[in-house]
Amino acid sequence: MQVLIGDVVRFYFGSTAPVDIVLRILFFAGLWRILQKSGVKGWWALVPWAREYQLARCAHREPEGRAYCITSFASDIAVLILAVVERQRGQIEDVDTLTIVFLVIGVSLELVWIVFTIRVFSGLIQVYGLRKRWLWLCLTSYTIWIPVVVWGFVKSYQPRWKVEDLRELMESLATHGSASVLDQGLTVNLKDRTVTEFFQKKVLLKDIHLSIPQGHMVLLLGGSGAGKTTFINAVNGYEKANAEVMLNGADMYTQYKHMQYEVGFVPQSEMMQGKDTVWNTLLDSASLRLPMDVTAEQRKKRVTEVMEIFGLEPVKNNLVEKLSGGQKKRLSISMEFLSNPSLFILDEPDSGLDGVMARELFEQLRKIADTGKIVIVITHTPDRVIDLFDDVIVLAKDSARTGRLAWYGGIEDAKKFFQRDSMEKIVKAVNRKEEGGDGLADEYVLKYAEVQYG
Repeated sequence: MQVLIGDVVRFYFGSTAPVDIVLRILFFAGLWRILQKSGVKGWWALVPWAREYQLARCAHREPEGRAYCITSFASDIAVLILAVVERQRGQIEDVDTLTIVFLVIGVSLELVWIVFTIRVFSGLIQVYGLRKRWLWLCLTSYTIWIPVVVWGFVKSYQPRWKVEDLRELMESLATHGSASVLDQGLTVNLKDRTVTEFFQKKVLLKDIHLSIPQGHMVLLLGGSGAGKTTFINAVNGYEKANAEVMLNGADMYTQYKHMQYEVGFVPQSEMMQGKDTVWNTLLDSASLRLPMDVTAEQRKKRVTEVMEIFGLEPVKNNLVEKLSGGQKKRLSISMEFLSNPSLFILDEPDSGLDGVMARELFEQLRKIADTGKIVIVITHTPDRVIDLFDDVIVLAKDSARTGRLAWYGGIEDAKKFFQRDSMEKIVKAVNRKEEGGDGLADEYVLKYAEVQYG
């Protein structure tokens, strides 16, 4: 019976030593108060594993909280199995091997748990508006009770917002509006784009409504993870969202087979055979990208036209592997332009190009837009060619890590809205603080929603 009681105490308090038990009780008491201050039931502090998840919610680190909870559970199970194995020493064959295996597993999980502990307590420090040096006290079990007790029981330490406040904020960020469908142009009314992770629905994009007229060249801006690629895939129909996407009055989703020729997408990576000539590369692409009823003679004529547009006529017989970086980029774009799309989307077309070559490439894209096409471009160096764009779309991750629309409109208006004098500074404004940004995504998403929909 004493052994059983000792196992329970050791499991719950981490040790049977009186000092460790007292420190653990102080930790639970402080955690109870922290949860209460954040609008969460305090008794969650006494529930193994679940308390990690609830604490992560208070720190606005809910995605990490799920992994934090699972890691804590797995670590405790590994320690429990190790204790059972050690107790059965002499009765189990190869007990030393089992001990080593579960010891390695336990140590590995403990290290992962420490990483998540650092992330969650870093979030708490931000929520309480404290200095980062507090984090040093959160790194060991012998000192972590100190900040927990101080933050929990000292009245002057209060979270900037509660868990329910965040939920209400997310609701207030919803635009509940829609963009008017253009007869000539692109209209996107995206309610949400979701995936399932850890048996839970995760919202990647939400409430993005915009209309782009024909002849506009648009910059798609946003930090890492803001949802730029997800948005593009939703627009071109590659990954359908809960959305209505209309191009020149036609539905991209319900008429996808017909509309696929109206959309050209140039990915960042170049997919070309180095041993083929420029002419053969474009001719092969024409057979794939042009409708089946187009004759061989018409395909050759279209290839010739596109080569002239992008200045590839002088190198038509050159091998792709012998082309310069700029020529390869133009060839990659030409392959998608063969179908004469109404909507042209490019993901970092200037990657690897110097300023002069990038400028020439974007000037060519500007000419394409001037013919009545819609051109949407992602680039990580927008300021060197920003004068060539008509509008900018700014996507930002809110506190729930969901991509939202923080701005769509003219370039100069965007600078005034964000009170920044460059596109790179706008990205910095909406990026999270742990990503080197200013952490103002929620503020600007809400501000834009109020501007657009009152």
